[in-house]
Amino acid sequence: MSTPAPQRKVAVIGSGIAGLAGAIRLAAQGLAVDVFEAEHTVGGKISEQHVDGFRFDRGPSVLTMPQYIDDLFRLAGEDPAAHIRYERLDPVFHYFFADGSRFQSHADRERFITALSELTVTRPEELRTFFHRAARKLELTDPVFLQRSLHRLRNYTDRATFRGLFHLGALQAFTTMDRANRRLLRDPRTVALFNQYASYNGSDPFQAPATLNLIAHYELGLGAYYPVGGMYRIAAELHGLAERLGVRFHLGTPVERILTERRRVTGIRVGGADLPYTAVLANADVHHVFRILLPDVKGPRLVLDRPRSSSVVVFFWGMEGTSPELGLHNLFLSGDQRDEYEHLFRAKNIGADPSVYVYISSKKNPADAPPGMENWFVMISVPPLSERTDTEAEMDKLRARAREAAITKLSRLLGRDVSAAIRVERTMDPRTIAQRTRSAFGSVYGYSSNGMLSAFLRHANFSRRVKGLYLSGGSVHPGPSIPLSLLSAKIASGMVVEAVGK
Repeated sequence: MSTPAPQRKVAVIGSGIAGLAGAIRLAAQGLAVDVFEAEHTVGGKISEQHVDGFRFDRGPSVLTMPQYIDDLFRLAGEDPAAHIRYERLDPVFHYFFADGSRFQSHADRERFITALSELTVTRPEELRTFFHRAARKLELTDPVFLQRSLHRLRNYTDRATFRGLFHLGALQAFTTMDRANRRLLRDPRTVALFNQYASYNGSDPFQAPATLNLIAHYELGLGAYYPVGGMYRIAAELHGLAERLGVRFHLGTPVERILTERRRVTGIRVGGADLPYTAVLANADVHHVFRILLPDVKGPRLVLDRPRSSSVVVFFWGMEGTSPELGLHNLFLSGDQRDEYEHLFRAKNIGADPSVYVYISSKKNPADAPPGMENWFVMISVPPLSERTDTEAEMDKLRARAREAAITKLSRLLGRDVSAAIRVERTMDPRTIAQRTRSAFGSVYGYSSNGMLSAFLRHANFSRRVKGLYLSGGSVHPGPSIPLSLLSAKIASGMVVEAVGK
């Protein structure tokens, strides 16, 4: 077999879901693709760990738009159902409000509306209006802002763009999520429920534009799913698909530098050796790309110096006994969201009553925990690391405060001492995230979406400063989450093919 010509070789840096998807798309177009991953397993933030008979997903846990994953198998001529299956969730979430009331978000729209309007003073017509507006926001933004680059002039001259601009008011881009929700919905609990979707990309509903209410439509309108076998199954199956297409993986092999000459990519440096490549697709935090891998290239400060998203502290608890009142996804909401986000984004600490998310995959996959036990993924949002001030002692205190807050809140709302049931415990915090995923300062979602123009300030899927450099993942356009990361891979890989040729 002849060796592919050098101009057809592409290096992918990072094997997060956008790196895997990008590699698959490039290989399906006949390009020779090498993936370089610093860790010894693929998946990036989508990972897992096994501890004393418990299996824990360590990254994203809510899956929407699984068809974007299926598209990759079909692109390769394979049947996705032969490799991965999904179960649509109903209910999606179990909500626990600070006053002790509870609510299950059912997949059926009218059932959801009836149950929430009976629990709160929110009227059914208000909820129907919210859902209509959320769906409309996605309808207008998807073809214009999500499915293609925001950073190419030619993408602003077609009918879809003019349609989106004509209906700009429907996007509610110049008001905040909280303000829009308070104007429409009469019950504070309903407002809190919909405000919490800002946390899906590490943002603040009191600063983020109401356009982000479209996130609710992904989950409640288009559906939330569980991949049978756990979230890591996604990364494992895409890894296998990529290898079947001829992609070569170099695990435990961090890229030290992206090589350039006259502001054009010439290759990468790995283990002190310079390897030639015509194009590089970086599935890495854009801050890491320009500050570490391209130290001699002045990165775009308007992008790189923007506020980071929040981070998280996660406790992986192997729990004695079972909890029938809990589901796969559970959210224990703060009684004072304004105070919660003021502490998170301004005071840079944890408030007195933070929201607590609990994900229990053993509810769907009993093999994830020993008989009579459950695996709890318990998460609290925290500030990212500071560039200057955080010490190990300060981070230890933050983690201890998060643990105390989680146990206090869960014990109060569940009516029992949660700590007494913990048999196994592991922890992940901003330090762990920064070290393992190269996410700058441990911010899980790259840059925050706080601010009316935040979508336009994300880095493009290509570099104007270095030709032949393309970018994908949650820190660049169109943003964080599994669906948007997959779209970033689609946009960026399309640009690579366009530039390199088949």
